[in-house]
Formats: sequence, structure tokens, C-alpha cells
Amino acid sequence: MKHGTLDQEEDVTETSSADEGDPDPFVPPATRHPVNRPDPAMVRILDDQGRLTPHPDFPVELSDEDLVKALEMMVMVRRLDVEGTALQRHGELGLWPPHMGQEATQAGAWLALGDGDQVFPTYREQGLAHAMGVSVADILDSWSGKAHCAWDTVATHFSAYPVMIGSGTLHAVGYAMGIQRDVESGSARAAVLDFHGDGAMSEGDTNEAYVFAASMNAPVVFVCVNNQWAISEPTTVQSPTSLFRRAIGFGIPAVQVDGNDVVAMTAVLRAALDHARSGKGPVFVEAWTYRMGAHTTTDDPTRYRTADEEAIWGKTDPILRLQTYLQDRGDIDQEWLDGLAEREEAFGAEVRAAVHENPTPVMAELMSDVYAEPTPDVLADAEEISSWGEDN
Repeated sequence: MKHGTLDQEEDVTETSSADEGDPDPFVPPATRHPVNRPDPAMVRILDDQGRLTPHPDFPVELSDEDLVKALEMMVMVRRLDVEGTALQRHGELGLWPPHMGQEATQAGAWLALGDGDQVFPTYREQGLAHAMGVSVADILDSWSGKAHCAWDTVATHFSAYPVMIGSGTLHAVGYAMGIQRDVESGSARAAVLDFHGDGAMSEGDTNEAYVFAASMNAPVVFVCVNNQWAISEPTTVQSPTSLFRRAIGFGIPAVQVDGNDVVAMTAVLRAALDHARSGKGPVFVEAWTYRMGAHTTTDDPTRYRTADEEAIWGKTDPILRLQTYLQDRGDIDQEWLDGLAEREEAFGAEVRAAVHENPTPVMAELMSDVYAEPTPDVLADAEEISSWGEDN
């Protein structure tokens, strides 16, 4: 694979099975591309110090206004996470999956998506959901138990959260195959953007999704958000070599990108979505990032991670990186940052109020959308639930 491109042609010297003169013909790729190190070909445009270096294969087509909006979005995404965690601790939510540290993957996707593209998220893309039109109240309802999926997935182009790890990949590919047939009937071209974690790559559903996507040439972009940990399991337990290289074995062009670099995320995802929309088939993007918080609010990461590890990753903070770049360019100043802090506080109050915004649903009615036409079992269950309410 050429450095950073979506070309499937492999560099023969890079993939040779053994070094010249080595008697072992089966030298594992992990010796050169271990899973716990960024690949030499990883796409990075904005470094940890906020310095921008153009990439030859992924041009930056972002205005200063785009980047300022991205910074504000990432700040609000982080505040949503802080408030969501606090609401769960206060007993207002049953569960909350923190996403601190992964803001650039969501902001980059937001800047890259086309009007007709559909997102299939993990359960961490809360910020992207809100940016795409899902209300804060509807997001919180998913974690308070008030609703399965409170928003219109067609109007927002944002699908329901998959709680079963890896299951969303199959849904995404099926939807992408539907887009193919719509295009054949004259509809506008579109693509699917599927998010899944590094842990989902160990699931059979996800690997089957790769097979179908490659075989059917489906217009889907897989974004593996590699935050280094699948609950308490590090990536080294799941794979010996870089995750994006595994996709190549399915016949899917793949690239690794710095997931804490919103500029690189946008540039790569725009190219990948263009590739998929044009009928060239699926693309795999590994976003190299880190989950700064717990897996969910039921998890204690101090039992399996070190403070030193978290401190090292803290220096790659995607928000500080972009803020430094914009300040150095003079696109924002302290006055703008002070205004942002005020807007952030207001948004925090909005999130806290939103948890009580939607009424508590009638339990039996929650079963009305399990199937398009309720089965006898579902109807019987709904009737039983209704009788409980009458008895109480």
C-alpha cells in the first residue's frame, strides 16, 4: 500500500515474507508493524505542537471558518461527555460511555460527510449525533432507558446505537448495499460511514461485514476507532499487527490516520467517502486515538491502565492541538476563547436540563416499534406490561 493512499496495490518490498537471506520464509508482519505502535505510513497533518504539514495524498480543503467550527464542536463534545458522566453518577442515567480524547474522530467525520451519507455509530459518537441534528434530550434518553432510539434516523442520517459489539457493521453494509440499488434506479450517490472499535474487529459479525462489503463492492467506509483498549483488553491481546493491515486481507484498501488530528481525519474521510460514493467500493480507516476515560461508567480503568500511559496520551489532546494552531495563525484570540467558555457553560446547563425534557414513556408503547407488524409474542408481552401498570 502506498503511503497514505487508497490504492490497493501493495509495495512488494514492504510485504515480502522474509528479509533477504533470512532462512525463515514466514516472518510475521508484527515484527515490522506491531499493533501497539503507530505505523510509519500513518497520516498526520497537524502534529502535537499544532504545526501543520501538508500531506501529498490528502489535501487539506478546509477554510479557517471550518476549523474554528471544528474546535467549538470538539469543546462542546467534551462538555457533553463531562455532563453525561456526572448525570450517571447522580443517578439520572443508567449508563454513560465516555468519549473524552476521541473528539477529533467525530468532528472530522462531521466535516467530511455529504448530505446523503448515513452514519452507523458505536455507542460513543454522542457529539456527532448532536451535530447531525439529534437533540441532547434524545441522546440522553438512550442512556436513561426512556427509549430504544428516540430520533428519526432517516431525517438525521444517524442510525441507532448498537449496544452489541460489532453488530452495527452488518447493518451498515446492508444499508450500503441498499444505496447501490437505489443508485441503479436513478437515486443520487451516497455512502455509509460505519464506526466500530478495535475490540469489534475480534467479532465474527464485523469480519463477515468486511467480506460482504468487499465482495459486493458496497459504498461503505469503516472507521475503526482504535482507542487502544477494548474494555480492559489492550490491542496487543487482539492482534499482533496494525489493525488497518488486517483489512487489506479482505481486499479493502486501508489507511491509518492520527485520530487526534481533526485536519487529517477530515482529509482522509473526505477522500474515503468520495472513493465509496464513486462506486469503487469500501475503504477501511483506522483512527489511532485513545480513550481518556473509562469504557463505561461501570468500568474502573485504574485497574488495568497506568497513570503514566494516560499522561503520555494527554499530551496529544486533539482540542489543545487545534487551538494552538488557530491561535498561532491569529484565527482566534483570548476574547474568542472567553466567549467559547461562556457558550460551553450555557451548553452544560442545557445538557443538565435536557435529561428531564422528554416525558417518561408508557412502557407497553416501547414495544410498538420492535417489528413493523407486531408478532403475537410481542402483543402478549405488551398486554402483560400494561396489566402491571393497572395493578400498580
